[in-house]
Amino acid sequence: MSILYFLIMGLIVGALARLIKPGKQNLGIIGTIVLGVLGAVIGGLLASLIGTGEIGDMDFLGFIFALVAAVLLIGVVEGVLGKNKTKSRV
Repeated sequence: MSILYFLIMGLIVGALARLIKPGKQNLGIIGTIVLGVLGAVIGGLLASLIGTGEIGDMDFLGFIFALVAAVLLIGVVEGVLGKNKTKSRV
């Protein structure tokens, strides 16, 4: 699996996850790619664990898992960044 493939898939998955997640996210393009790549890796691992293919195949089920994982990761990052912002105001 090439690094370029994971970066492109990360950008696609991350961008779609940001569109699905309601509200404004304070993530740049690098953050979107990183969370998308992490989501793609998690989705690929989950899909390979249930036997639908290899981690790099990114079949339909793997793509759905990757998208869900990326949306959840964006929520976690928002929660962490939101807590850090309120702490810095005090």
